[in-house]
Amino acid sequence: MSKQVEFYFDVGSPASYLAWTQIAQLAERHGAEVVYQPMLLGGVFKATGNASPASVPAKGRYTRIDFERFARRYQVPFAQNPFFPINTMQLMRGAVALLDGDQFQPYADAVFRAIWVEGQNMGDPDVVARVLGGQGFDVAGLLQQINDPAVKERLRQITERAIERGVFGAPTFFVGDEMFFGQDRLDFVEAALAES
Repeated sequence: MSKQVEFYFDVGSPASYLAWTQIAQLAERHGAEVVYQPMLLGGVFKATGNASPASVPAKGRYTRIDFERFARRYQVPFAQNPFFPINTMQLMRGAVALLDGDQFQPYADAVFRAIWVEGQNMGDPDVVARVLGGQGFDVAGLLQQINDPAVKERLRQITERAIERGVFGAPTFFVGDEMFFGQDRLDFVEAALAES
């Protein structure tokens, strides 16, 4: 496919979850490929001076309501996670470890669902093992991959590249060199794909 949309995300971001539920179908409508870019949002925040909307109480209250609105619009399940924010470093290393294979989509589906539908504490290794094991993943094998220095380095490189390109939060999309921030900008992403 010549058309592409790059999707920078972190599973700990509720807005990334909402975008995840929509991006594959959106791309398919335009004959485009989604290039998934799992990044570490904490690293992006640190480098850019940005912070989670939850760190500002009034903004946090508003965004929670807004995410629920979008979940209804998209007709997808969504629940606030009582353990938010979750340290996602290990989870994002898992995404990178599986990125080029056929287990990436099922992995991301399972993790996003556990966090943003089931409200599970995916910062707890025992919970992660139970969730992924229940979905048929080789948890011990995945743990080995997560601890592989090459996987750690690839996550670092994707995150650094995101920062270099001007990414300051998640989700962020690129159609060519044009950047779109936020799951509420998917209409602009779609328009850019239609024009490309």
